[in-house]
Amino acid sequence: MIYLDNAATTRTAPEVVEAMMPYFTEMYGNPSAIYSLGSAGKKAINEARRTIAGAVGAKPEEIYFTAGGTEADNWAVKAAAESRGAEGKHIITTKIEHHAVLHTCAYLEKKGYEVTYLDVDGDGLVDVRALKAAIRPDTILISVMFANNEIGTVEPIREIGSLAREHGILFHTDAVQAFGQVPIDVEEMNIDMLSASAHKLNGPKGTGMLYIRSDVKIRSFVHGGAQERNRRAGTENVPGIVGFAAAVRRAQRIMEEKARKERELRDYLIGRIESEIPYCRLNGHREKRLPGNANISFRFIEGESLLIMLDMRGVCASSGSACTSGSLDPSHVLLAIGLKHEEAHGSLRMTLSEENTKEELDQVVGHLKEIVQRLRDMSPLYEDFMKSRRDRT
Repeated sequence: MIYLDNAATTRTAPEVVEAMMPYFTEMYGNPSAIYSLGSAGKKAINEARRTIAGAVGAKPEEIYFTAGGTEADNWAVKAAAESRGAEGKHIITTKIEHHAVLHTCAYLEKKGYEVTYLDVDGDGLVDVRALKAAIRPDTILISVMFANNEIGTVEPIREIGSLAREHGILFHTDAVQAFGQVPIDVEEMNIDMLSASAHKLNGPKGTGMLYIRSDVKIRSFVHGGAQERNRRAGTENVPGIVGFAAAVRRAQRIMEEKARKERELRDYLIGRIESEIPYCRLNGHREKRLPGNANISFRFIEGESLLIMLDMRGVCASSGSACTSGSLDPSHVLLAIGLKHEEAHGSLRMTLSEENTKEELDQVVGHLKEIVQRLRDMSPLYEDFMKSRRDRT
């Protein structure tokens, strides 16, 4: 098997599993309990909080554990809107956000809030000047993802954070794809709230976090207990939180070398595809992109058919966000960067890890050449296109 879907989820690293195991079988007490079996869990949570805070330049008391990135996004956007609703009801986001943000904004629109969805350019980049022009006296929140989950484009977060701070507007970034992959400093980047998820960086599923700057006053998200300093009720997932911290320590330790290797593999893969398979295009910015992301659109084919045929050859990839893989609609991200519906339908997202090899990528390119040609041979659109080319010559 060749696994190229690390943006969907990653293999839990052995050292992460090892760190988690004692909290399933030995130190399994409820961390809210006063006896030592429970306090061991509380101590582990506090240590994890310090580890994760240090990775983004935050204070430990600014880190709140959640069940994942989706919950963190919901909490940030809904709670910020409600806490500042008396000051205004205008929110700014982009057309390429994850649905955890877009659907939350749609929910708020039904509650009387107004949302501006910014366009992006053909590479998926937000224009900071357009963002500035969209700011109004009643703007209370800006939410722009750190890096896109489909095309890998990394946004100008530092500039956006400075603009938001200058206007006294809360700034939230969905950093689920970026955290652990690229350096992040919430203070330097003027980030007020940041969402992250453990399973995107070789940690366990079902664990995430929301960073909330200490002077940001937003309400609790889940009620019914005093956990997470009265802001997020429910017994803490101690093994998951410990695993999250172990994954963060690992990510910090290997980040530079991992990114270097992934960039090398990514550029090799993109280069071979672009030079050997005609009528394809790279989606996302060529340089300002996550190290392991390669998103390619192949004209005249259906991405679902491509995925199935790759799967039959032992290759795991995706056609877009794993969270919308059951949808027949084309990717909203690819439409936002200007692709036509038929081009968006023919997209393939391959997201690499440091464990992939050039030999694996050579196999993938070989499979792609065969599959793409086979699918095009069955495509009326391709037949018409080639006929029109012959007629012109």
